[in-house]
Amino acid sequence: MRRISAQYIFTSAGKPLKRGIVTVDGDGTVISVEDTGGNLPEYGGTEFYNGIIIPGLVNCHAHLELSHMRGEIPPGGGLGSFITSVRDRREASPATVIAAAAGADREMLEEGIVACGDISNNTLTARIKSESEIKYITFAEVFGLDPAVAESRMRVALEVIEEMHAARLPAQITPHSLYSVSEPLSGLIREHLNPGAVISVHFLESDDERKMTHNHVEAALELAGMVSGLLLVHNTVITREEAERVAMAGNTWFCLCPSSNLHISGLMPPVAMLNEVTGRIVAGTDSLASSDRLSMITGLRLLHDAAPRIPVDEIIRWGTINGARALGTDATLGSLEPGKRPGLLLVEQFDLLNMRLIPESRVRRLI
Repeated sequence: MRRISAQYIFTSAGKPLKRGIVTVDGDGTVISVEDTGGNLPEYGGTEFYNGIIIPGLVNCHAHLELSHMRGEIPPGGGLGSFITSVRDRREASPATVIAAAAGADREMLEEGIVACGDISNNTLTARIKSESEIKYITFAEVFGLDPAVAESRMRVALEVIEEMHAARLPAQITPHSLYSVSEPLSGLIREHLNPGAVISVHFLESDDERKMTHNHVEAALELAGMVSGLLLVHNTVITREEAERVAMAGNTWFCLCPSSNLHISGLMPPVAMLNEVTGRIVAGTDSLASSDRLSMITGLRLLHDAAPRIPVDEIIRWGTINGARALGTDATLGSLEPGKRPGLLLVEQFDLLNMRLIPESRVRRLI
């Protein structure tokens, strides 16, 4: 048993606790969370850290299999150029892809990530995910505008599902986006949607999407009606009207990946507006093709910089309990509550005076 305290405990289940105490048993299960009112009792054996403690982080959007493309795509080219670069450069030997993905998995673990929603177009990462300490939820992604390839694309995705299930990993068919699937492929996707599943869709990452998708908001709402949860990823150019309409579905989550957006287009999503519209905001790292680090804490800091009036504990919730709820892992992860095993992270180099994450903020795993 360990008793752990810090300047503040961010439980993601209530207000931050000044010099609170989290007690955990040998396997990391939270036994109790104590609000000391800021007056830390002199218990023998209490570990005290000069920083803040948060639950393990939940990464709602990653592409593990693109990790071998780290540093290959220059920043600022825009989404169209980025997609072309990924298509042209993603091919590599299985050994290269697997080695880079294994390194990325270790990096995410070191960055305090305990669960991850990962996009997969092939089966190469199945073993890495099955052996990882991170809980992976796989989105077997399909895309293709040529109707002639619809069935072959679906066969590949179903092979990914089969391989992930064989490795005892949750997996679900998902479309890449609303603009990148033909009508026949869209029909096949709908046939394979599980009403109890969560799916992930790249959404309004650029203004061009409005030209490529007829009534994209209605299409998103239709998709949301077929599943238990819909992750809308990026939302870089979403308007208030679009956000309000899509949020009305009640099961949509807005996933923000600021490091990736800045690399690809130099743009940030409308963080403050989305926070006014909905509480269903989560965060992701995207891939090493569009970011130099798989750091959730850096992403959360960028979001806080973009909307400094949002309390930092709310920003932390986006990367913890909200992400866990969106991925369906909140029974054990996402918040410091008795009975859960969310992991405990120490955030060092934190501005305690202004309650802000700073560029030097880093996480260290305590449990």
